[in-house]
Amino acid sequence: MDESPERNPFGRLPKYFLRGAVITLPVVLTVWIAWEAVTWVDSWLGIPIPGLGLVVVIAGIMLVGLLATNVVTRAALGTLDEIFVRLPLLRLLYTAAKDLMNAFAGDKRGFNSAVRVRVDPDKDFWVLGFITAEDISQLGLPGHVAVYLPQSYNFAGQLILVPTSQVERIETAGTELMKFIVSGGVAGKDA
Repeated sequence: MDESPERNPFGRLPKYFLRGAVITLPVVLTVWIAWEAVTWVDSWLGIPIPGLGLVVVIAGIMLVGLLATNVVTRAALGTLDEIFVRLPLLRLLYTAAKDLMNAFAGDKRGFNSAVRVRVDPDKDFWVLGFITAEDISQLGLPGHVAVYLPQSYNFAGQLILVPTSQVERIETAGTELMKFIVSGGVAGKDA
């Protein structure tokens, strides 16, 4: 006579393994990626003390941020910005990276206006995103807005243009909505 998996301790092993993998894998993956990044920065800088390269890079970025508040440095950074914007090949890369950083952390954050969009006015089907442009009449679409739809488990997304009537603002922080979308809707759930 066979014992049910609930009564047989060996029948529970696959369940325990899966539960352990769900807990262990994200931790191990995060630690491994962080270690690889630190090792790469250390080797790139040629500093033999583990982790010191990363500290140097973070300190350097903070120093640039500090110096950017100085009038003289701000003028020099403005000149450097103008040079990069005028170089044909670098302009595309530089402005895209600058716009992306400003969207997430700059003075003109672009992901503050959290919304849900009814994809089909006749159906109860919604997507979550952020309004990135309130007026796109220059594209021949008056009464429409540009909505960025981030993808789950990915650092990509789509930009859709929809009538304003199909967009509803959501009372939530942009960072919380982004976390919810990128995690596939599982972020914030109690374990």
